[in-house]
Amino acid sequence: MAMRQTPLTCSGHTRPVVDLAFSGITPYGYFLISACKDGKPMLRQGDTGDWIGTFLGHKGAVWGATLNKDATKAATAAADFTAKVWDAVTGDEVLTLAHKHIVKSVTFTQDSNYLLTGGNDKMLRIYDLNKPEAEPQEIAGHTSAIKKALWCNNDKQILSAADDKTVRLWDRGSMEVVNSLSFDGSVSSMEYIPDGEILLITYGKTIAFYNALNLDLIKTVDAPASIHSASLHPEKEFFVAGGDDFKLYKYDYSTKEELESYKGHFGPIHCVRFSPDGELYASGSEDGTLRLWQTAVGKTYGLWKCVLPEELVSENSDTLYCTAPEVKA
Repeated sequence: MAMRQTPLTCSGHTRPVVDLAFSGITPYGYFLISACKDGKPMLRQGDTGDWIGTFLGHKGAVWGATLNKDATKAATAAADFTAKVWDAVTGDEVLTLAHKHIVKSVTFTQDSNYLLTGGNDKMLRIYDLNKPEAEPQEIAGHTSAIKKALWCNNDKQILSAADDKTVRLWDRGSMEVVNSLSFDGSVSSMEYIPDGEILLITYGKTIAFYNALNLDLIKTVDAPASIHSASLHPEKEFFVAGGDDFKLYKYDYSTKEELESYKGHFGPIHCVRFSPDGELYASGSEDGTLRLWQTAVGKTYGLWKCVLPEELVSENSDTLYCTAPEVKA
């Protein structure tokens, strides 16, 4: 049966959407935060894209945004030389952490007690959120701006990607480099999958998978266009990628076969992530919108209702239409 993918469009931002992240699954469902150059990160219900609130306080473009596991805290990284921690339930600002340059990346530990930041001053910083007045731990080593920094290995290690064309694995205790990877070009994105300790890296047209503990290469796939972001399905069946040609590509993880490609955005795709239940993936674009896409097209889930229009139900009909209301969440 031919299936038609109908993404949900989430409007509200006025500039390019450059980062997004999902929370874990909570008793209230799961949530989605987006970072945008308009300086106004937004929180949404993850399965529907419905707008919940906007975090107001940054005075420049927001480059990174994240939620803790239970969606009670948010953190943002911005061009105003600060990272901010927010109460994700009330929307109130909890902390402003001053930096020496643009901040690009923020990540909580699993217990939400520490925040890892990275940015244009080439330094990794670890803040103890229970002692906000204390100086952060600083880890130096990168020679260019840090794009992304992530906790890994049960928060005992740190992965960082920078414009110096390296990805480095650090020991949190000794704050020393344990291992590193070098690339011909700048790394455009990085995703860490704790289940199986997989590190997903994109650079140029390449989507590469590594063992996160020893940085051994597992496999690479080359896409038709320059890729800015990719995400692996929680069950590791598929991965999706998006980039310069406005398209989202879906691949089989085991065979590396391209399964589908969809065009919905009107500008390059900057970020893409699977939801924690794997039922959808979200993409953020230069066009200022977020779009939610079904992993299994045609399934009734969230705002998607799978119907067979009566006029299509005939003996030779081979098309199922999966409809969603024209959502401008």
